[in-house]
Order: sequence, then structure tokens, then C-alpha cells
Amino acid sequence: TAIMILPEIDPIAFQIGPLAIRWYGITWLVAFGLIYLLASRNLSKFSKEQLENLMFYGLLGAVLGGRIGYMFFYNADQLIENPLSLFYFWQGGMSFHGGLLGVLISCFLLSKRWGFNFFEVMDFIAPYVPIGLGTVRVGNFLNSELLGRPTEMSWGVVFPSDPLGLVRHASQLYQAVGEGIVLLLFMLWYSKKPKPNMAVSSVFLIGYGVIRCFTEAFREPDAHIGFDLFGSISRGQILSIPMIVIGLVLLFYSYRKVVKVDETIS
Repeated sequence: TAIMILPEIDPIAFQIGPLAIRWYGITWLVAFGLIYLLASRNLSKFSKEQLENLMFYGLLGAVLGGRIGYMFFYNADQLIENPLSLFYFWQGGMSFHGGLLGVLISCFLLSKRWGFNFFEVMDFIAPYVPIGLGTVRVGNFLNSELLGRPTEMSWGVVFPSDPLGLVRHASQLYQAVGEGIVLLLFMLWYSKKPKPNMAVSSVFLIGYGVIRCFTEAFREPDAHIGFDLFGSISRGQILSIPMIVIGLVLLFYSYRKVVKVDETIS
């Protein structure tokens, strides 16, 4: 069997005096760089300056929301015991769902400033977000974190951070492919032709939620949380299910508005 034993990778890429640059931080910068590169090729009604502002405040919202979301969704006990731990960024811990909320708030405030409908901004940027998600998942893999569940499959991986030394699914790469490549290609295809307002954003929510729920089946739940329901449903899946529901409701409403307009015209 071709089992891969990962070498231990120093999480610090390089250091300038007291400033340590970590690989995970680099993957975040690469993620937003790739999103910017793709989005800048299809600005439509947005200017390059607006895109730059969107990327800056989107990154700020993702980092702050990701940290706050992690502490509320995954580490509430520590937050209650020591509220200042919310600012212990060096301890690690980021939540996609919290980061998404942070990005939504940033986009909402920018849309108000620019005089755009909120979903105009979201529909514009949503197709390109998956490439960033996939890049950050590669960072999780390099960091040997968010380990997969044990497996007997020949493509299993032994992570240096695993104290048990078990052969596990490379769930980070599964999520990188699902969230980063599959969802990106689907979103680019779906948004290629004009769609009703909020439809593209809705499809992103549905697509990410479905893929996350599926790939979480190969990922070990957080040790201090375990499974939340039925001994098999994780916190990540529970947080993703509302995304699917909200996405379906918004998608129905989006196309329903188009049907009503057509009926009025006819």
C-alpha cells in the first residue's frame, strides 16, 4: 500500500527579527491574491479601486470574523473563562463560517457606501471565492492540522502532528479539491451568463454547504467537541446546513421574482 508519511514542516516560513511569517498566513495572502486576479478580469459595473477596497475590507472581515467565529462556535468555554483569549491570534483557530459572516458585514457596509444593492456586490465576488478557500485548505494540510479520520485506504496519510500515528484521510486536500476546484468551476460556469439578483450568491451558499457536509465525513471532529448529533454529525456540518437552507430559500425567491416580472410584462 502506498501510504504517504508527511515530513514535519516548520509552520514558520521565515522570520524577520521578532516578526514570524507563517505558511498559513502566506496561503491567506495567496488566496486573496488569486481572488483579486480572477475578479479583476470581470469587473463589470465595479471599478478597480472598488475591487481593491472590497479585497482589503473582505480580508479584514474574514480574519476578524474567522477568529471571533472560531471562539464562539468551537471554543466558547475558553472564551467564557478568559474573554481576552479572543485576541490570542497566535494560538491559532479560524472558522470559515465566522469568516463568511465577517465578509458579509464588510460587503454590506461597502454596498451602502457605494450605493449598490448588497447582492450586487455578493453576486460579483462569489464565483471567485472558492479558489481562495481551496488555497487555505492546502495551508491546513501543510500545517498538519484539521486531521482526517482514520482509514485503511491505500492513499491514507500519516501526519507528523498525530500523536497516535494513524493512517488518515487527507481531508484537507479533499476539501481543497471540493471547495476550491469543483465549486470554482461550477460557479464560473453558472455565473457565465446573467442571472437574477442574488441567484449567484445563493448557489454559492448551497454549493459550499453541500460540499462541506460531504467532506466533513472524512475529517476528524475537534477533539474538545467531538460529534454534536447522532455520533456522526460534526460542528462543521451543523453550521453548514443553515447555509444550504438559506441558499435554497434565496434562490427560490430570486427566480420567483423573475417569474412575477415576466407575468406582469405579459
